[in-house]
Amino acid sequence: MVKITDVARHAGVSPSTVSYALSGKRPISEETRLRVEASIRELGYRPHAGARALASSRSNVLALVVPLRAGIHVPVVMQFAVSVVTTARRYDHDVLLLTQEEGDAGLRRVADTALVDAMIVMDVQLDDPRLSLLRELDRPSVMIGFPARANGLTCIDLDFKAAGEACVEHLARLGHRVIALVGSPPEVYVRQTAFAQRVVQGFTAAADRGRLASSVHPCEAAPAAARAVAEQLLREHPALTGVVVHNEAILEPLIDAFEQLGLRIPADLSVTAICPDELAENLRVPVTSVALPTAEVGTRAVELLMKKLGGNAVPEATLLPPRMTERASTAPRNAP
Repeated sequence: MVKITDVARHAGVSPSTVSYALSGKRPISEETRLRVEASIRELGYRPHAGARALASSRSNVLALVVPLRAGIHVPVVMQFAVSVVTTARRYDHDVLLLTQEEGDAGLRRVADTALVDAMIVMDVQLDDPRLSLLRELDRPSVMIGFPARANGLTCIDLDFKAAGEACVEHLARLGHRVIALVGSPPEVYVRQTAFAQRVVQGFTAAADRGRLASSVHPCEAAPAAARAVAEQLLREHPALTGVVVHNEAILEPLIDAFEQLGLRIPADLSVTAICPDELAENLRVPVTSVALPTAEVGTRAVELLMKKLGGNAVPEATLLPPRMTERASTAPRNAP
């Protein structure tokens, strides 16, 4: 491993001069600085993180704030995290993952140190208690999710309202007139989590426009809960022929439950979902779905942050349009 003393020897200067060239703490001549930089390149020297931070007044670390609250589907959260981490590395940044439920206190604790240059905030609520602080902080931030009032913030996400509408409109085109949304766990709605609320808004608005009979059913992320919801739906809505699922954990158990109760998919019941493509396409019955673009959202969130760190203007709102892929789980309604 090349050391700072190796660079100093190669450039014919003292180690402290190399340090000054890296940190900018003391002036050195242009000729000396260029000679040091040439030696660094030739030897392949990589300054440690502290030296880089001194030179740029930055830590080269981003915070990803994703409190692991009840009802969160961790595998999907990790897809977002992997995308953020891999994109950040392309910009020579590391990522500090913050998972505790600390609200604005956790943000303040990180912001009051030199640990991170900027923040990406997930699990956004419609009336999120962190909003005021994010508007006040001197560090750039991007929210993956849209609160009810997003003015003065930078937000990016799938257009979940449009995704809910797209699922309903697809079922309506196939002739389905009685439909249901099997949604996130109840605690997600109690918290007013933004993405879940917007799916409900889109589902309800599209059903009302199309004059479809519709209902919304939160569901715990467990096979037993999926079975209970399937039984409830068939008991309360015997004419049901279309279902939208926004709950990755129970998608497969729900399909199994309907089939065990005697319904054939899609001959008797069409199923659509909002979920990652790899989940929808690998089920026993591949499911028609709106893709959850975790990789694109994570990548673009980091890119927005990098532009803000560079002093460039960015749009306040970036809504990704829904992309639906039709698969084997939907078919025209089998009218009596």
